[in-house]
Amino acid sequence: MTAGGWRHRRECHRSRTHADTLTKHMFVLGIDPGLTTTGYGGVRRDRGRAEAVTIGVIRTDPALPISRRLAELYRDISSVLAEQRPDALAIEQVFVNRNLQTAMSVARASGVVLLAADQAGVPVFEYTPSSVKAAIAGYGSAPKDQVQKMVVSRLRLATPPRPADAADALAIALCHLQSQRLVAVHQKGSA
Repeated sequence: MTAGGWRHRRECHRSRTHADTLTKHMFVLGIDPGLTTTGYGGVRRDRGRAEAVTIGVIRTDPALPISRRLAELYRDISSVLAEQRPDALAIEQVFVNRNLQTAMSVARASGVVLLAADQAGVPVFEYTPSSVKAAIAGYGSAPKDQVQKMVVSRLRLATPPRPADAADALAIALCHLQSQRLVAVHQKGSA
């Protein structure tokens, strides 16, 4: 899948009208960070319909020094951001699990992605794994395979995206689109 010719026009000053348009037409790049494998998935919402635009992974060689791997991740994610030009980047928030080594690797990769997004001028939104699962599957303890099935269904994909890191990135992008829609509905109700 490629983004084709679709590009979203950016403006420095966004009026309420533009904000309304942005919630209806938005392109989000979801990121599932990792030092060995970082998944990315771009989802475009146009008039309420979500469509997968791009999906992939960035891999680094575990045999290389960490500094070099982080530099490669930075270059590659910067290239994806420059090519895709998303309206927002949604990333899974780093959480500490039982394996401290894995948590450290994910935190390092996440920091590099956040730096690249900031330098590209792309706003970043973070979501916990349980909030992504709740948004996609309906509850925060949903198993990964159920989340993946919902991603396939909501994006009308013929087959589940592979590898799992890329599928998770699509789920994170969908979570952001859903949360932005809820914010827009809440703002309209308050007005």
